Amino acid sequence: MTDSLARTAHLVVGGGCFWCLEAVFERLRGVHGVESGYAGGPRPRPTYAQVCSGATGHAEVIRVSFDPAVITERELLELFFAFHDPTTRDRQGPDIGTQYRSIIVAADEAQAAVAREVIASLDADQTFGAPIVTELRVGDPFWPAEPEHAQYYRRNPAQAYCQAMIAPKVAKLRKAYADRLNPEFA
Repeated sequence: MTDSLARTAHLVVGGGCFWCLEAVFERLRGVHGVESGYAGGPRPRPTYAQVCSGATGHAEVIRVSFDPAVITERELLELFFAFHDPTTRDRQGPDIGTQYRSIIVAADEAQAAVAREVIASLDADQTFGAPIVTELRVGDPFWPAEPEHAQYYRRNPAQAYCQAMIAPKVAKLRKAYADRLNPEFA
């Protein structure tokens, strides 16, 4: 399929620091791009400092642009759950606060239905040994993060946070999901 014929869909998810999820999702075959940002709060155009204060109600999220003929929403959601702990409220590892909560911001009810199915299946299988507490919202706006957050891991792989938190996720992706890697990152 040529680029002119490729269809692009979007999925907005958050599970801790957006740098962590961005580094995983940008490496997947069928993903056209990943943008860090904010969603889930009422304030328009929040800044990183405002979101980090916990006062805006937003979560750090990523917006994944993808070709559903190559990778489906369901597959992306299954990978989302594989790369964070959806059983902890307002926390991922050392990152604590509402801005780090597990969240899916569905574009519409159809996308929300897929998310509910994936969550129900994981809970029924007791995949995590505890109930999933991921927040599911529909139609909330996505606000792009400041440019310095884009491709953070690519630009700062030696930074201590990147080494401690992101590098293990990328290693897990390469080991457990090698068949899903974009050849550029294999």
